[in-house]
Order: sequence, then C-alpha cells, then structure tokens
Amino acid sequence: MDAREAALHQAYDHAVRWLASLSDRPVPARASVDEIVCALGTELPEDPSTPADVVELLAGACEPGLTAFPSGRFYGFVVGGSEPAALATDWLVSAWDQNSVMRAVSPAHAAAEDIAGAWLLDLLGLPADSAVGFTTGATMSSFTCLAAGRDAVLRRAGWNVARDGLAGGPPVHVIAGADRHMAIDLGLRYLGLGEPELVKADDQGRIEPEALRHALAAGGQRPTIVILQAGDIHSGAFDPFTETVGAAHEADAWVHVDGAFGLWAAASPAYAHLMAGCADADSWATDAHKTLNVPYDCGLAIVRDPSALRAAMGLQGDYLIQDEHGDPIDKVPELSRRGRAFTVWAALRSLGRSGVADLVDRLCRHASAFSTGISGIDGATVLNDVEFTQVCAEFGDEERTERVLTRLLADGTAWISGSIWHGRRVMRISVSNWSTTDEDVERTLDAIRRAAAGA
Repeated sequence: MDAREAALHQAYDHAVRWLASLSDRPVPARASVDEIVCALGTELPEDPSTPADVVELLAGACEPGLTAFPSGRFYGFVVGGSEPAALATDWLVSAWDQNSVMRAVSPAHAAAEDIAGAWLLDLLGLPADSAVGFTTGATMSSFTCLAAGRDAVLRRAGWNVARDGLAGGPPVHVIAGADRHMAIDLGLRYLGLGEPELVKADDQGRIEPEALRHALAAGGQRPTIVILQAGDIHSGAFDPFTETVGAAHEADAWVHVDGAFGLWAAASPAYAHLMAGCADADSWATDAHKTLNVPYDCGLAIVRDPSALRAAMGLQGDYLIQDEHGDPIDKVPELSRRGRAFTVWAALRSLGRSGVADLVDRLCRHASAFSTGISGIDGATVLNDVEFTQVCAEFGDEERTERVLTRLLADGTAWISGSIWHGRRVMRISVSNWSTTDEDVERTLDAIRRAAAGA
C-alpha cells in the first residue's frame, strides 16, 4: 500500500464512522473553534508528515467540531445532504481531478454535463434548448443569469457592455419583490447594478402583480430586469408566474427566477402547479445541493437563449482548445472548476424521474407534519401557508420563542435556527435532506415540545 492509498483508506474509515454516527449524535457541534485550533496545532511543522497521519490528525481533531449537517434532523438552512450515489461520485470527482472547462480536455465530463443538463431541463419543464451552466452555488447561478440578462437588455438598448462597460450606458432598471433573497442583492452588486427597486409582496412573500405592473409602467422604456422567486426562504411561497412573467415581457423586460430550492417543485406532479408559467421566464437559478441533495459546490444557471449566456460568460485564449459546438467555459464564471456535472448525473441516474418526484413529495410531507405537530403545542402558531418545504412558527411572544430556540439547540436532538420574518422572531424549519425520516420528524417534534414546555 503506497502513501496515497493508505491516506485514502484512512479517510474512508473516518467517513464511514462519521456517517454511521449521524443517527444518534447530537446535531450541534460539541467543540469550539479555539478547542479545534489547539487540537490541530498552530505551528507549521519543519518536516513532512505521512499523508495517512495528516488525515488521522485532521479527522480526530475536527470531528467534535462538526455540525451534523447530513443528519436527517438538521433543519437550520436549506442545504440538503448528499444522496449516496452523488456522495460516492464526488469522491471520484476528486480522484479523477478533471479540469472541466473544455470538451476536448475532458470529454467524460462534457458528456456527463450534456446528459445531466438535458435531464434537468426535462425534469424542471424548462425549454429543451436552454443552456445549463454548472456554478458553485445558487448565488453564482443568479449572478451568471443576471449577467446574461444585463448584457441582453443593454444590447436591445443599443449598448455593448462587453466592449464599453457600464459607465456612460443607459441605467438598468431592476425590479424585485420585497421578500427576495439577500443573495439577489449580492449578485446585483457584483454586476454593478446596485439595489433593486422593491415592490410590494403579500403576507407570504409573493410579489403582487399589480405592484409589479405599476413599477414597470413608471420605469418607462429603460432596460429592465424583473426578478421573481420560486420558494420564499421563510414561507416557501411561489410568485404568481403566469401574471408576472407576462406583464414583464409586455414591458420588454428580462425575467429571472431565483429557484434555489423551489424550482424542483416542477419535478413532482403533486407540486408542479406551483410552477405554472415559470417556464416562460428568460433565466432560472437553482442549487443542486439543496433539493436534489448532491454535495456542495453545485449551482445551476439556466438561460433560455444560449447565445446570451455565451455573450456574457464566454472567453477566448490562444492556449485554449475550444470546440466549435461550445464548451462548459462559455456558461460559467470560473476557469478552474470541479467536475460538478458528474455528481448531478449520478443523483439523477440513481433516483430516476419517479425518485426525484418522491424526494420532493417526501420533503413536503415532512414539512406538513411539522406544521401539524407544532400547531398542537400550547401557545404555538404556524405563521405561513405550508405549501412546500418551509415552516415558520412562533410561541406566543418573541421572548418565549427565543427561549424555545435556545433550549432546543441545547437539547441537541435537532438543529432549528431562528429568523426574523415580518418583524417577528420566528422558528424557521427547512426540510431539505433526503435522509429525513418520519422518525426524525417525530423525534424533533418531541424535542420542540420539551423546549416549549420548559420555556
């Protein structure tokens, strides 16, 4: 056994033990940053160490400081877990070590990307000739789509932003609902577009069509981008796409949909109605790590017009071996990147069409169970219409809600974080993990009941 193989065996043993511990271990981490720093050591060694020893030190020192994100009882953020085929494939991605930007350099990844992209468009009910780019996550997916939209609306106004930049060009009017995700503002800032004009949303976070029409009319003939969302981060609500996309296109606006976790509703016959009209938009962003449950670092940027995406993201270099049919490099911001399409292909191939639908349905069923269980707790109120995977609740007043959250994290059975929604302190539950079971939900509800009884 050479040094590399020994290190891999060491990593495998620790990974298996870690995964086996998830059913029983407390979800929050048990060690502080300072404790882990001390265990890892702060002095850079003078001499080399064997790879296996390095893996052993890292795993032993860090294990107490790991949060059980892959556990079926983590509901703090919309992060999902790692579906088994995708997890195993991700190990291969690291071992294969492919730079996946050009078809000629990594034909294997290009093939997986072509197939996975086509499967995604089919599952999500999006135009079959759309371009699919594999980015780091949902934030960069929206950035990528909005870059294509920015350049496209400026081209229609007679301005070449690729050649001339933004200075001196017509300002781009960006409109979003008041309850948009903060990552949208970040992407707009990266693109030099500033803050969006915010229009009224209803009590579930859905943009109001009449408010959007008014903003579009008041904006006149300026180049315009409208940002909608599939899945509000608090309520899980979906914007009314049929009305809003139509209104935006009547004003010649580019329509982008932030569907970080909600875009996957289209894969389920039971929830596809939430996406009615969404496929008429111009671009869509989602994150395969969320509802599809592949490992981190796998956002998806989907653009109806492939030429618009290539115009915004493509580049040329004398040393690049570029393909006449286009390359992955034409669809994403990065040059060096992991073989993200391998893990998406593996998850889709493993689950199949019915398996993805079952996954979405199961997550939604668990969210409904949480809603029902919390509603039966004395003093608790579920605040949102639970139509997808999100649940927001309060426990009488802000002080008691905070005490319930504090006691719940101290209990360790589950991780549920708080948030502020409509100016109120709330418990926010995001059901995202493929491995969450009915038993996990019941164990978590029992922990919530204990926390509420003591608060």
